[in-house]
Amino acid sequence: MITIIDYGMGNLRSVQKGFEKIGFEAKVSADPADLQNASKLVLPGVGAFKDCMDNLREGGFVEPILRHVESGKPFLGICLGLQLLFSESEEFGRHQGLGIIPGKVVRFPADMQVAGEELKVPHMGWNQIRLQQDIPLLRGIADGTSVYFVHSYYVVPDDAKTIATTTDYGMTFCSAICRDNVMATQFHPEKSQQVGLRILQNFGEMK
Repeated sequence: MITIIDYGMGNLRSVQKGFEKIGFEAKVSADPADLQNASKLVLPGVGAFKDCMDNLREGGFVEPILRHVESGKPFLGICLGLQLLFSESEEFGRHQGLGIIPGKVVRFPADMQVAGEELKVPHMGWNQIRLQQDIPLLRGIADGTSVYFVHSYYVVPDDAKTIATTTDYGMTFCSAICRDNVMATQFHPEKSQQVGLRILQNFGEMK
C-alpha cells in the first residue's frame, strides 16, 4: 500500500489521483499507525518549513517516518517534502528538519538575473532537469526533460553524491535527491503531466 502522509500541509488529493490514474492504490492518512503498515510512504508538502515540522511532530509522524526509512522501504518526498528531509532550513529563521539527509535549505538570492533580466522568486513554472544519477525513480526520463516547479527555497546536500538531478534558474541547484531507499523531488510530479506520471509509476513499481 502506498500511504500519503496527511499532516495538514500539502496538495494530497492531486498526488493520490496521480497514483490512481496509473493504476496504483494510494491511501491518504492522518493516522501515524497507518505508516507502520505502509509498503511505500509519500511525504508531500506546501507551506512554511517550520509549520510543517511542527505539524509532523505534533501529529506523531516523525518516529514512524524514521522507522520506515530505516526499514529500507521506498520513501518519496515532494516539494516541501524534500526540504523536510534535511538537517535544517533558514526559512524565517533556523529550524531543524528530520535530519535524514545531511544538509540545509536556503533561499534563492534576490538579485538573480539571466541576460540582464531579473528572475522572479518564487521559481514557478516548467523547467528542465539534468540527470546526475541513474536511479529507478527516473527510469525512462530523458536528460533535459521539463517538469513543474513552485518554490522559493532549495536544498544543499552535504554530500554531492546525494544529488539525483539539477536545474538551472539563475544558478544551478539540486532539484531531486536519492540515497538508497529515500528519494525526493523539488518539482511536482503530480503537476508534471505524463513525465510526472511516469515518475510516480516508477515509484509505485518499486519493491
